[in-house]
Amino acid sequence: MDYIALIDKYYADALELRNILLTHSRQVADRALQILDAHPQWEEQGLVDRQFLEEAAMLHDIGIIYCDAPKIYCFGPHKYIEHGYLGAELLRKEGLPKHALVAERHTGTGITVEQIEREELPIPEREYCPQSLEEKIICYADKFYSKSHLNEEVALDKIKYNIWKYGHEAFVRWQALEALCK
Repeated sequence: MDYIALIDKYYADALELRNILLTHSRQVADRALQILDAHPQWEEQGLVDRQFLEEAAMLHDIGIIYCDAPKIYCFGPHKYIEHGYLGAELLRKEGLPKHALVAERHTGTGITVEQIEREELPIPEREYCPQSLEEKIICYADKFYSKSHLNEEVALDKIKYNIWKYGHEAFVRWQALEALCK
């Protein structure tokens, strides 16, 4: 599967955003692959597909084209929190349902129905927490890279601080991701 061609299909008229997406996604993909390399048993046991992991990491944020985040050249009509499920819809339309799940479930440490209701989030009411090992690896790797500061890796303390702001449940999910991916 040619993820660059798929990105180009939707980002041809948004070159600055395309560059941000590709840079960020490559950082996430490289970290996800490093995590896999540190756990070769996952691949040996058939728990993680290396090619899929790279593809899904490169496509996890494809939905940002539909969102409003001018600092990173996003000029769409939707709130940024919607990029996961919007990207998932795009990927399903392209015949990539497994990739869609990664896009849908990578935001934060996952989003629960309770959180959607409590915070009145503008996304369809369902669970958005990573389930598969590949989803968890990409969710974890994503937290180390910001699209607004492409040349910097986010420090672990800052990641933890940012996640703690979303509550105890989010932080517990982070701790589980961290333990898994070390």
